[in-house]
Amino acid sequence: MSDSRVIIGAVAGAFGVKGEVRLKSFCAEPEAIADYVPLTTDRGEVFPSVRLTGRTSGALTARLDGIATKEQADALKGTQLYAERSRLPDLPEDEYYHADLIGLPVFDSGGEEIGRVHAIYDHGAGDLLEIKRKGGKPLLLPFTKAVVPTVDLAAGRLVADPPEESE
Repeated sequence: MSDSRVIIGAVAGAFGVKGEVRLKSFCAEPEAIADYVPLTTDRGEVFPSVRLTGRTSGALTARLDGIATKEQADALKGTQLYAERSRLPDLPEDEYYHADLIGLPVFDSGGEEIGRVHAIYDHGAGDLLEIKRKGGKPLLLPFTKAVVPTVDLAAGRLVADPPEESE
């Protein structure tokens, strides 16, 4: 994936029999996914427009250009959808796109590398960073100012102060 694209959603499967899809949006405002067209896939598919048609359990329902049958919609299940970074809004200070954090090294306050950001989870109570440590089990850190006081995207690094029992 190039740095100019950001994953903003995924197709969760077909909805009905006429080509609609269940669309999982990763946007802060789920309906905003339709504002960032054209959406692309890793397979080179391009969807110039997304027409939202409703909501279902945990997802939006939508029509994607060129998808007219249940079989075509089923074939897209699990497909990640990307938007050009230039189409996305600038974020306020202290907010970050997950794509900007994944893969960054994480250092402790003494300058020793703890590991790299492997994933970011949001279970409703705030984001958790999964840090992949070399040869060790993953470390989950709350993504708060107290635990991760420094995010330096220009230098490509985070500084964390993990609780003692996490190490």
